[in-house]
This record gives sequence, C-alpha cells and structure tokens, in this order.
Amino acid sequence: MSFLANVKEKNEWIEWLKAIIIAIILAVIIRNFLFATSIVEGDSMDPTLENGERVVFNKFVYLVGEPARGDIVIIQRPQKNYVKRVIGLPGEIIEIRDHKLYINNEQYEQNFLTEDAINHTGNFGPIEIPKDSYFVMGDHRAISKDSRNGLGFITEEEIIGRSELVIFPLSEMSRTR
Repeated sequence: MSFLANVKEKNEWIEWLKAIIIAIILAVIIRNFLFATSIVEGDSMDPTLENGERVVFNKFVYLVGEPARGDIVIIQRPQKNYVKRVIGLPGEIIEIRDHKLYINNEQYEQNFLTEDAINHTGNFGPIEIPKDSYFVMGDHRAISKDSRNGLGFITEEEIIGRSELVIFPLSEMSRTR
C-alpha cells in the first residue's frame, strides 16, 4: 500500500468518526431538549390515548411558552410519569357540578370527552388553583388519578412536555389533541 492510500484511508476513518460523534451529539440534544417518547400506562386517558400506546412528546414547547388548556401533558413525578390533560390554569377557579365543568363560574364544553366520560365526572370544588400551578384530569374521569384525587395541583416544573403524536402501534398513528 502506498503512503497516499494510507493517508486517504486514515482520513476516511476520521470522517466516519466525526459523523458518528456529531450524530450522537444531535441525538442527545434532541432527546434532552426537543422530543422524547413515553408509554401510556393505564386507561385514565381513554379513549384519547390507550394503555400501551407510545407517544412522542415535545419538550421544547414549554421552554418558550406555557401549558394551555386542553394540552395533553407528560407530568414527571418521582414514582412515575403521568399523561393528563390540562384543565385549569394558574389562578382560575375550577368546579364540577351536575357533570359539567365550570371555570371561573362559566361552563366549559369538553368536546374531547365522550358522553359516558362526562356522565362519570363527579362533583368537585369549587377550588382555586394556586398562581404557580395547573389543574389536570384524565379523559376517563371515572378511573383517573388526577388533580381531583391524588396528584393534586401540578407545577410547571413537573410538566416535561406536550404529547404530539401516537407512534405505536403503527395502526393508531395520529396526532394527540
């Protein structure tokens, strides 16, 4: 092998090594700051999200903005992560009576719920959400552990992303809203 062939082969290995290192760095940045995946555990978000589905969630969205009513969020707690829907924003008053949701004494239409889920939503409140917190609920109201019964208010720091897509199983691939 000639000297030039050795140099060319060595340069090719260096270029491959650079490409691999750049790919790893990009993957770490994307995973830690932009997007990640989570598996839905349990039926508390049924029928919007089903047990075992894998969702992609957007981490970046809350670095530049705040959670909005209706967002499906990933909540990080020491024991496990939860997937819930943001219902109440900081400072609002939440009440559920006669199967209807009221926010600041105005009825709020929950178009994302089935009639059965609405009918299984028990009375709650009124309760004022602290200025630094959010009120979340699962879409399957009869069985959901949420701000009403175990999770309590959720701080913005506990919300690690907004669910964007169901990616598994492939037959269920869709946007989450």
